Amino acid sequence: MMKTASADLAEFVVSCRSIPAAVQHEAVRSITNGFATGLAGSGDAALRHASTIARRFSSGEVANVMGHVDRFDILTASFLNAIAINVFDFDDTHPGTIVHPTAPVLPPLLALAQSQKITGADFLEAFAIGVDVECRVANAVSPGHYRRGWHITATCGVFGAAAATGRILGLDAAQMLNAFGIASAQASGLVETLGTMAKSVGVGNAARNGIVAALLAQDGMNGPAMPLEGPRGFLHVTADRPDIACLTNGLGQDWELLKNTYKPYPCGVVLNPVIEATLLIARRPEFDPHSVISVTVHGHPLLSERADRANPADGREAQVSAQHAVAVSLLLAKAGLPEFSDAAVADARVVALRDKVTVKVDPSLPVGASEIRIELQGGARITERVDQARGDSARPLSDVDLETKLRDLSAFGVPSLDPEPLLAAIRALPQAEDAGPLTRLAAL
Repeated sequence: MMKTASADLAEFVVSCRSIPAAVQHEAVRSITNGFATGLAGSGDAALRHASTIARRFSSGEVANVMGHVDRFDILTASFLNAIAINVFDFDDTHPGTIVHPTAPVLPPLLALAQSQKITGADFLEAFAIGVDVECRVANAVSPGHYRRGWHITATCGVFGAAAATGRILGLDAAQMLNAFGIASAQASGLVETLGTMAKSVGVGNAARNGIVAALLAQDGMNGPAMPLEGPRGFLHVTADRPDIACLTNGLGQDWELLKNTYKPYPCGVVLNPVIEATLLIARRPEFDPHSVISVTVHGHPLLSERADRANPADGREAQVSAQHAVAVSLLLAKAGLPEFSDAAVADARVVALRDKVTVKVDPSLPVGASEIRIELQGGARITERVDQARGDSARPLSDVDLETKLRDLSAFGVPSLDPEPLLAAIRALPQAEDAGPLTRLAAL
């Protein structure tokens, strides 16, 4: 096998012998957050549509879907669980690339664990390695990839899903390289779909197609020698100036999973500082939202690119609307899932206040910062700035925060489910002899 960056990455996937304790712990945290957001999203309309169609064609009843009674084949279960985890934009975020690492990588492992016995340690290793591959590919194409219109979680997620699956299937290095090549032929997802149900289809496909890539490679299907860095490989086709070194620099030493962050609010990550700054104002005892004349949101250009949406059509689009985030935060002094619902979008009070919000670009502000300026009746002005929002790398959610998030989102999405056995099983993963029960504990 020719020595290339793609080949080196494939060799790492199959030969890595163990992961550091800190990486294993972060894998547990990411999985906790993944189940939290998956349970919340399990009843969403997008998942209902997807499961209705999938049920017609599912070839077995092997694997569970979070929050559901029905069981499906492993490809379909992976597809549906990935949609559930990602649909509310409440899942984890890899800084710099804005990849949501868990949604494409965790579901294939959950499905495989119900079709064959996988120890908890092996499960966590495969998850961490899959996320590392996914995020390294994303690093190599950022920032131009997203700006060209590619939805990076879907496009790069398929490589992580293939790596995690290939690790569990015991592929050798040549087969793993072929899996990357087959994954590259299925990598897709468009930013144009954000704010619509179609966005999560791309993420679901990443999970499902990653399994397909690994299985085809295991069966002998081949692919290009340089699927990532080749002249017409994934990196050069989807990025302006790809950084091929990102694929292998510090491989096995610098783990991308350790950079992972978790959201306190169900929306695009660029809105976290916007919401936090707004809530600081809304929770002032003397503040009256009815006295607001205008609100100006100052942020990095990325905020304008992704979240300057003055008139969101529904709750899904509201998740990427700075105007809506500010309006509900000022009016209700909170920003949870109910505040990003269809009902909240249609609320006349929210609409009236949303019309007063303007987004302005301030290149001096970093991506994770935002400044809110409010003009009130009588001429008074209020300014609040947040440089690092809660959930940011500098202010991470604690283990307790993530477990509370799982309990809260389980109550929101699947009120009849007792989350405590699931939480206990996630905590026990490092010592577990069998990871198979995980998804059963999240199903009805």
